[in-house]
Amino acid sequence: MSTTHYSFKPLNLGRILVWGGFALLLLVAPLIFKSGLALTMLSQIGYMIIILLSYNLLLGNGGMLSFGYAVYTGLGAFCTVHVLNKIGAGTFGLPVSLVPLVGGLGGMAVAIVLGWVSTKKAQNTFAMITMGVGELIFAMTLMFPEVFGGESGISTNRVVGDAVFGITYGPQIQLYYLIAVYCFICTGLMFMFSATPLGRMLNAVRDNPERVQFVGYNTQVVRYIAFIIAGFFAGIGGGLFALNFELVQGSAVNGLVSAWYLLFTYIGGALFFFGPIIGAVLSVLVGILLSEVTKAWALYLGIVFVLVVMFAPGGVSGIVMLNLRVVAFKKFNRLWKPYLALLATVPVLVLGGASLVEMLYHKQINAEMNPVFKYLGFQLDVNQPGDWIIGAVVTAVGAVLFEIARRYFKRHWDSAQEEIQAIIRIKEAA
Repeated sequence: MSTTHYSFKPLNLGRILVWGGFALLLLVAPLIFKSGLALTMLSQIGYMIIILLSYNLLLGNGGMLSFGYAVYTGLGAFCTVHVLNKIGAGTFGLPVSLVPLVGGLGGMAVAIVLGWVSTKKAQNTFAMITMGVGELIFAMTLMFPEVFGGESGISTNRVVGDAVFGITYGPQIQLYYLIAVYCFICTGLMFMFSATPLGRMLNAVRDNPERVQFVGYNTQVVRYIAFIIAGFFAGIGGGLFALNFELVQGSAVNGLVSAWYLLFTYIGGALFFFGPIIGAVLSVLVGILLSEVTKAWALYLGIVFVLVVMFAPGGVSGIVMLNLRVVAFKKFNRLWKPYLALLATVPVLVLGGASLVEMLYHKQINAEMNPVFKYLGFQLDVNQPGDWIIGAVVTAVGAVLFEIARRYFKRHWDSAQEEIQAIIRIKEAA
């Protein structure tokens, strides 16, 4: 008589700690950062995490570069405001806490309609199709003002319907926790999707579509299903956006918004799951804080993007993972001095270069009113050649010092990587 034995996999303690820490961070963040601006930023970070993670289902997991992704977040937001207005008018009954799901269904419906055409081709052709679709939808926002509200958009009020346990979502803190709940659940669902057979097949379609077709899978169907799933989560992000601002305009589906998603997904790192989370945080910091500090923020952002593409194609998350590998192989003890050298020279280069950029912007925009302005505690005059010369000298000195530090760092970094590869080869051979 045979006896059946059941065994269970041990608990993944590391994963429990990561997800528990993520939930704890979402829970305590508004208790630490209590100002109105901080709550607004935290709310924006919450739904941006959902949007960028969903975008990375296409870009990172499926290798699908989309230039029209704002269509799905924007139309999800429009569905949300229409439903909110119907709830306020008493013609539709739904708790406000479930309204973002309407945005998700709206984004998914649009993805079902447009996705089959978009996913017929891959790579560059797919990107061009999505760009054309995005421009088409953006043009329609002005053609159908009864749906999109014309140039002024459609406003709404999130304090509608009956309060549940006294929660009206009027105070920003209540809305933040709603966004945090959606953020945690959607992040978990997208992480689980990436580990499913469909998610793995999507990776295979990205890496070797010919081999996938050879074993009998339809690559377009795989891309299409992933497109629909991404559209659903994008719509949820758009719905939370609508709840947060209580106004949606036609610019929500603009190509510039799609470019913003692409930019920060790539900067955060499309190769790792947590990369878009980093990108979401950076996008809000840049959009709110950096834009208030300088008028040249777009130029700085462009420079950072170019540097990431050239020297860190894995984004910020790629840099983190490479350094974690160095730490795991106990090679970081030889890198802390090169890192200090880089950290000491970068501020000099940035200080000098930014002073020249700020003077140039001030000269073109505000010089007629007042040629003198303050920059990091210094008083600069765009009409004084000496200030330009000092800025150029500081930039040149910073560039020379940075190049010396960079070569010093590269020498030690390459040496550490060679030793790590040698250790890996020995372990594989054993």
